Amino acid sequence: MDAAAIRIAMWSGPRNISTAMMRSFEARGDAAVIDEPFYAAYLDRTGLEHPMRSEVLASQSRDPQAVASMLVGPVPGGKSLWYQKHMTLHLLDDFERGWMSQMQNAFLIREPQAVLASYALKRQEVTSADLGFVQQRDLFEREADRLGAAPPVVDAADLLANPPRILERLCTALGIPYTPSMLRWSLGPRCTDGVWAPAWYHCVERSTGFATPTPARAVPLSAHLQELVDEAQPHYHALRVHRLL
Repeated sequence: MDAAAIRIAMWSGPRNISTAMMRSFEARGDAAVIDEPFYAAYLDRTGLEHPMRSEVLASQSRDPQAVASMLVGPVPGGKSLWYQKHMTLHLLDDFERGWMSQMQNAFLIREPQAVLASYALKRQEVTSADLGFVQQRDLFEREADRLGAAPPVVDAADLLANPPRILERLCTALGIPYTPSMLRWSLGPRCTDGVWAPAWYHCVERSTGFATPTPARAVPLSAHLQELVDEAQPHYHALRVHRLL
């Protein structure tokens, strides 16, 4: 492990501007990025059917221990920062977590109603475990216990409302300098995107920065999806009280 490098593990759920945040860090120039490195291990272990499942399984190691060892190993390109985009649901209960102590762990959250309205457009069958709210709270509380204080939390709505302020606050919390280059990136796909990008990344590939927030549009949800929203709310709010402002 390169002791001088700073490794940032950003823990999010799906449909939560997490890829835009990865773009933002990549735009710094001093950061390597990696996209959801436990995805193949998660799909292999759970047997779940996701878009482009076979491509995902072929693109990454399915051994969670091997993935963890890679994440604390040499930083790609010899960069001084390594931004690691993680989905909380991918870190299954029996996956080893000791490697997390070598990370600067941060948490990206989004209001459950907005998450469900977006996620339901991509997959027909949705469960609580697919959304990662419970897992995110568990990881947050474990990290807070380890540190003796709350780790950084960013709410997607706050970030979209004021990207410079929230990114500066996040960088300060992570002990790295903020740079305005984090606000803009070039159009199109990236070689650093996961192979699943064609199924999920249409919006971010058309972006060159964080989207200006628009007035919330009420999206009717089925009774099942609304139940998932209600289940997720306490976990979202448990982290939201610690968000950077």
